Amino acid sequence: MLEIKNIKKSYKTGTFVQKALDNVSIKFRKNEFVTILGHSGSGKTTMLNILGGLDKYDSGDLIIDGKSTKKFKDKDWDAYRNNSVGFIFQSYNLINHISILQNVEMSLKLNNVSIKKRRKKALDALKRVGLIEHINKKPNQLSGGQMQRVAIARSLVNDPDIILADEPTGALDSKTSVQIMDLIKEISKEKLVIMVTHNRELAEIYSTRIIELKDGKVINDTNPITKIDEEENNYNLKRTKMSFKEALLLSFNNIMTKKGRTLLTAFASSIGIIGIALILSLSNGFDKQIDEYEKGILSAMPVMVSSQAMNMDEETIEKLTSNSEEKYPDYNYVIPKDNDMELLTRTNIITEEYIKYIEDMPSDYSYGVSYMRTTNLNFIQKSKDKAFLIDNNTFSISSIPKSFSNKSFLGIYYDTLAGRLPSDKNEMILFVDSNNNVDKNILKALNLDTEKNVDFDNILNSTIRVAMNDDLYINNDGFFRVNTDYMSVYEKSYELKIVGIFRMNEDYPSYISGSSLAYTEEFINYFIDINSNSEIVKAQKKEDYNVLSGLPFEKNSTNNSAMTKDTALSYLGAKSLPYALMLYPKDFDGKDNLLKYLDKYNEELDEEDKIIYTDQAEMISSMSGSIMSAVTIVLVSFSSISLIVSSIMIGIITYISVLERTKEIGILRALGARKKDVSRVFNAETFIIGITSGLIGIGIALLLTIPANKIIYSLTDLENVAVLNPIHALVLIIISMTLTLIGGFIPAKIASKKDPVVALRTE
Repeated sequence: MLEIKNIKKSYKTGTFVQKALDNVSIKFRKNEFVTILGHSGSGKTTMLNILGGLDKYDSGDLIIDGKSTKKFKDKDWDAYRNNSVGFIFQSYNLINHISILQNVEMSLKLNNVSIKKRRKKALDALKRVGLIEHINKKPNQLSGGQMQRVAIARSLVNDPDIILADEPTGALDSKTSVQIMDLIKEISKEKLVIMVTHNRELAEIYSTRIIELKDGKVINDTNPITKIDEEENNYNLKRTKMSFKEALLLSFNNIMTKKGRTLLTAFASSIGIIGIALILSLSNGFDKQIDEYEKGILSAMPVMVSSQAMNMDEETIEKLTSNSEEKYPDYNYVIPKDNDMELLTRTNIITEEYIKYIEDMPSDYSYGVSYMRTTNLNFIQKSKDKAFLIDNNTFSISSIPKSFSNKSFLGIYYDTLAGRLPSDKNEMILFVDSNNNVDKNILKALNLDTEKNVDFDNILNSTIRVAMNDDLYINNDGFFRVNTDYMSVYEKSYELKIVGIFRMNEDYPSYISGSSLAYTEEFINYFIDINSNSEIVKAQKKEDYNVLSGLPFEKNSTNNSAMTKDTALSYLGAKSLPYALMLYPKDFDGKDNLLKYLDKYNEELDEEDKIIYTDQAEMISSMSGSIMSAVTIVLVSFSSISLIVSSIMIGIITYISVLERTKEIGILRALGARKKDVSRVFNAETFIIGITSGLIGIGIALLLTIPANKIIYSLTDLENVAVLNPIHALVLIIISMTLTLIGGFIPAKIASKKDPVVALRTE
């Protein structure tokens, strides 16, 4: 069944060549006990290694059941060692960090035998060698004879055709040697046993055939095979493969023998994970705080549509930031350039159609809209028996947002300090700031005492009047002047009464000025309706100069403060269209729908007809988000350096493990493990360290968030800021595992390429 034909094998040391086997040819029977005798250097161990597929011959052929091995690849030799050969070594070559049962099972694991089946076969083998009661012991808990019995059980468990024994009694006492030899003799009745020894006495007692070697040649064979003895069979190989699960278990058992070093290694490599996890925890926490701030506070910030808007599209920004011109040129001329503000300023044409489109908006998108107009309200007040005009540019005045639903914007974001909401067009409200402060000029306009605190009761039902154009302005030969008979104007003016005092809820900042007067939309429409038919408006429509000042108008100016004819008419109350409007989203989801609704209006329009808007909340949140992201990226980048160092350290630790487990590598290869399997064992070890490192890092980071949150709370009153996102934790564990695998990849490759013969000799 086994034959070596014209085998030659030499070893080179520098220029010196040592012939280990010199044209050796031997045939072996299916069942016999062959002893190879010879002095040191005769080539007997080399022959055994070649017969076992551990070493490669230079020339000749090894024939197994009539099959040549000349074209065998590494995987074929691995399968041959696992299926056909069982090794018994002088030094036992057991893996010390696993039990004797697991040692015996190892070759079955490489052969993908099921757990139940391999456990039974291993127990049967150990029972046969008399060690059934020691199955859970480690090799170092056994005597020399017992360890050799384990080696014999391991060689038998996979039911190989050939048993190769290298000085099996060399390390045993005489009594134990006899026991071992009796056992091997029993095995030879059903298998081919080839034993290498120096002990001629043992060979003559137990062997059925003795082959003597000298200087790499056969000098004697006591029972050579004749032609009639030859047997030929079909030889089939079953490929070996160690599962990753088995590699993990093997590596785990090894790691458990050096728990302290493993934990220290895992902790050291987890430092980067701890740093990144803490940074991400804080970033995640601050992002949540910002989100809460945005959802609660910034959602109240209006989306503004103004007749003069900032054009921030990509093309405009590109023009502004383009640096194509030569820097510091040596020219004797200047280059005309468009004004930056003219490039940035965009005119929106707000039409009746657009206003209707806004007011037809679904009610769940927005609470309401505020219209801003340039119409001048001709406030007039009386103190005692004297009336006087009030310059409304000295204080803030606005319109109450027009509600899109039954729920008022004011009812959501404002607290009612006194009074109520207006129910008629002649009623106004007063906004106060968060400290209940009110601009003195407002109090003066309401004819209230500003030298002391003013009670709510004194403010409620206080009044101010608005003069209509025909009562205030007198035509003087095409030019108009203010009627200075203020008492007469006052008596004819329209009275507005304060019916409520409101303050922005403490959860929201005030986006309307800290304190202001606010009138209803019904009033301003009434005011404009009357004044649009006034004499001064009719005259102004006809003339191309300002009928109040006599000055000519400016044309096509982008300056908001420039006086044009349209500006003058709006000032006099001739135009009802606002120059700007502010939309108040219900929440962030509603705001998204609101913005989509505004964008939809522009879909079919030319570029110059589109109406752009300004989302103030988005500007703030994107800025804060960008800053937070930038800080996070920078800090994570710095922490990542420690991850790189950890990978290098893991590589070093894995290489040390390779050196420590070199003999184990040789044992695995002798049992039929492929190079991939050996590599997998060390990859499994780095995998375990990587996961342990990641778990330690995440665990310590979670513990550190406790004092971190306490410190942050003491400084900022923000609770539970540091919160690690579970997804981030999982990703960091995966990163830790990946980096350790990368770090251990090269040492694992080195391990897989070790010569099994050399590895087995390592102590």
